[in-house]
Amino acid sequence: MSAPQLTEQTTGVRVVTEEVPSVRSVALGLWVRTGSRNETPPQAGISHFLEHLLFKGTARFSAIEIAEKLDGLGASVNAATGKETTHLHARFLDEHTEEVFDLLAEMLLAPTYPEIDSEREVVLEEIAMYEDEPQDRVHDILAEAVFGDHPLGRRVLGEAEVISSVPVPDIEAYRSAHYTGANIVVGAAGNVYHAQIAGLAERLVAPATAGTNGQAAIKPEDAARLCFYEKDTEQFHICFGAPGITRDDDRRYSLAVLDSIFGGSSSSRLFREVREKRGLAYSVGSYSEQYTDSGLIASYVGTREDNVEEACSIIGAELARLRSEPVSGEELDRGKENVKGRLVLTSESTAARMTRISRATLFGLPIDSLDEMLAKVDAVSVDDLTALAQDLYRPERLSAACVGRDEGRFRSALAPVSEALAAA
Repeated sequence: MSAPQLTEQTTGVRVVTEEVPSVRSVALGLWVRTGSRNETPPQAGISHFLEHLLFKGTARFSAIEIAEKLDGLGASVNAATGKETTHLHARFLDEHTEEVFDLLAEMLLAPTYPEIDSEREVVLEEIAMYEDEPQDRVHDILAEAVFGDHPLGRRVLGEAEVISSVPVPDIEAYRSAHYTGANIVVGAAGNVYHAQIAGLAERLVAPATAGTNGQAAIKPEDAARLCFYEKDTEQFHICFGAPGITRDDDRRYSLAVLDSIFGGSSSSRLFREVREKRGLAYSVGSYSEQYTDSGLIASYVGTREDNVEEACSIIGAELARLRSEPVSGEELDRGKENVKGRLVLTSESTAARMTRISRATLFGLPIDSLDEMLAKVDAVSVDDLTALAQDLYRPERLSAACVGRDEGRFRSALAPVSEALAAA
């Protein structure tokens, strides 16, 4: 496979492709560097709502015609909104590249919002459904605890009162302000030719203005908080977390290995101690996220009320041990192989390849080859993990979040966590 190719056009739009000649398909994405962190509080949820509205019609096609046309081309199409990105993406047979590209570009840059009221109801139902899923809701409550009033602390879905009332002119003004040249990346992987994709982008992706490359970085305040959301649930859903590392931090490969050892795999410390040895939870683990100017490290457990204290105590002890004891050589080797395996398996998906090169280009990051990424994982040492754990998991940095019935029960369960961390 050839290395990814990149072209920046006069409009500011960047086009990045990776040829995979062994397949007959194409994965195409139109990426915009905007998401929930770009919203003001009165706009909370407008990025995600706009993503929905891109499918509801253009001057040429109604919503049902868009769906029929894409189905008729055998395309698998979807979209996603995050805290810093929004994108339309599709997978399809290589022979339909121009037709699919033409339609996605029109959806992105020329929506007409003909069915906005019915889609308001769809998104309001999505928010209501989300409120009924405490194992999902707790992660946004953790983000609020970690980032406070900073935009990274807001949930992507936004607020129902905004979705139910925001007018079309405000939505279009937001789209016009953010869906601009320097904020857009066209990414493609599969049986593609860079010159073809660049030529189509030149013709079809012509934003009204060149725009700017994202918003100014505002580092979140590094302060620990506790957030509790009362809900009558069978389980307590609990997260611990702290600010992590940025997208361009060289330690991201070390963090991936550390996360695999701590709670990101089925042989991890949390999985073994909480689930396998004691049966205190069905779901337990850890994860990390990276943003432009910050990041998030987090752990999660869902457990019944009678098990809350014991589960929190074990997580606290494991957090303390992560800081106070170097990982073993066996853990290091297993963690590295776990991360490397995921990288290789992901590289065999054209959609994942498109996502990787598009996201890197969107944020001005280097596009490492698979061999380069594997070499960086192999270079991770025990000392790297010890230094990272001692930096990120300091007790004073850790916030806590919970969805459950009894705040007092949750607060009392935190005492052994605090004691274990303070003693480490």
